[in-house]
Amino acid sequence: MNTFRAIVLIASTISTGLLAGVYYSYAVSVMPALNQVDDRAAVDVMQRINVVIVNPVFMLSFLGAPVVTAVIAGMLFGKDMPSVLAWVGAAAVLNIVGTLVSFAFNIPLNNQLDAAGKAVSIADPANVWSEFITSWVRWNIVRGLAHTTAFGCLIWALVQYGRVRT
Repeated sequence: MNTFRAIVLIASTISTGLLAGVYYSYAVSVMPALNQVDDRAAVDVMQRINVVIVNPVFMLSFLGAPVVTAVIAGMLFGKDMPSVLAWVGAAAVLNIVGTLVSFAFNIPLNNQLDAAGKAVSIADPANVWSEFITSWVRWNIVRGLAHTTAFGCLIWALVQYGRVRT
């Protein structure tokens, strides 16, 4: 059981790190790059990203990070590992908060961008893009910080787990 707990803790850490990395990449490269092209191209590319990102590999980390972190928290509950549980519990809360931010803000903004129609047909792409970009970036930073902090908590939980097990 100890080995299985360790595997689940590692899986939680990896999936959380991957998710934090996706949001970091958006913050430091994808969105700044899109802001450097014309508005119609930015809308078009972002609409395409919103379609292709919904794939099994991304969904594994997007949904897996909060679920697996909650699972390992449950597996640690009642065990004699309070320091590990505290860090995993904090990570679970942060992963859930980050995911809720996505569902409450980023995904609806993505849907709103898609509802504007194909970029080539939008009469005022500058207005559509400006209504989208500021809020989307703000909420991406919030969820990115939540998942990055969760990743840090899980790394420290792994350190604590190693200390408890040795």
